[in-house]
Amino acid sequence: MPISSPTPATQAVASPSPTLHWTEAGEERSALWRSERGAPPPKRVVLADDTTTADTAYRMACEGTALLWRGDFQNAKQLLQALARRADQVPTRKRKKAAKEIPVAEAFHLHRLAQSQRARMLGMLLIPFNADYSIPLRRGPDVKVACTEAWGPADDTAGASVVSLRELLGVTSAHEWRRKGVEIAALGEEPGNRIHPHYGVFSPVRGEYIHLVATAHLPKAPTGQPLVAFDIGTGTGVLSAVLARRGVDKVVATDQDPRALACARDNLAQLGVTKQVQVVQTDLFPEGQASLVVCNPPWLPARPSSPIERAVYDEGGRMLAGFLKGLTAHLTPKGEGWLILSNLAEHLGLRTREELLAAFEANGLRVVSRIDAKPLHPKASDANDPLADARSREVTSLWRLAAVK
Repeated sequence: MPISSPTPATQAVASPSPTLHWTEAGEERSALWRSERGAPPPKRVVLADDTTTADTAYRMACEGTALLWRGDFQNAKQLLQALARRADQVPTRKRKKAAKEIPVAEAFHLHRLAQSQRARMLGMLLIPFNADYSIPLRRGPDVKVACTEAWGPADDTAGASVVSLRELLGVTSAHEWRRKGVEIAALGEEPGNRIHPHYGVFSPVRGEYIHLVATAHLPKAPTGQPLVAFDIGTGTGVLSAVLARRGVDKVVATDQDPRALACARDNLAQLGVTKQVQVVQTDLFPEGQASLVVCNPPWLPARPSSPIERAVYDEGGRMLAGFLKGLTAHLTPKGEGWLILSNLAEHLGLRTREELLAAFEANGLRVVSRIDAKPLHPKASDANDPLADARSREVTSLWRLAAVK
């Protein structure tokens, strides 16, 4: 059996990583537990296979019991789909009615809570792995490349591991995004206009903010000096690439996340702009000043539930506050800061426009102009989305900011 009981030697050494424990064939067994969002290993684990019904699996998952799959892999995927259907059985009309009867901010937090509970339940269907990332199940797919991209090279000494099927599907989906890439119109015509997001790095699927950066009027560099720009929180490197393609002489792209830094470097190299763009690991600003400082911070001041959500949710608006606080010190005398921000937080009652404008003023900033764009992503027009009303009124803005003279 690929997942086996620990030997006396492994029992004697404490594992540095979380471990999942269960009983199988009368023996105590264990394996490395993998969770991108840092969820603890389930305490209750039972074996499940092709004979396990969806109703039974749903009841156990809702009770917090994990199901370690021993059947056909494709049947596990079908079971996960059945669990998702059961989780989504609340009629749309009831959801809309409930949303209208409570304040919008409360509706948002209830929506987030429901999402979290749904994710926790669906995460209870577990898939085993061998040390080399092979799946010891009938019709198990070859996911070695995808897992290597997400988790690093396989380690034969690490032994077997277990991950939720839902997370594994996220790993394989990310691999496809990385392989195919995302076409970015602002980078020109094919070939050479694709960004390839890595696992754990937010994909630039919302084109309106990229279009804003690609079309806004660039500030002028100080006389006799090159035009320098900072890209704060670069992620995939897409905005740095757009600025480089627009002719900015030097771009310094910053991020804290090692995955984002590696992703940005790969994309910038593939796009052939590494001579113009320097990637630096730092919190917010690099050293020095620039004529243009661009920042696309997380748009919603709420707590992320997984690392990938940090691109959307920023508890307390830490990154936005840090950007505004440090901007004037990093601008040349006639430089501009471009803040790309959606007003969805305002429509959800998480932040007011008055609070945003007050933050500009408190940090010695004035608004040169604001350029707006309407989102075109599918959720913006999805009437069944629990936040449909707020999304229908969403506008993404590029705020051109300068230091108060």
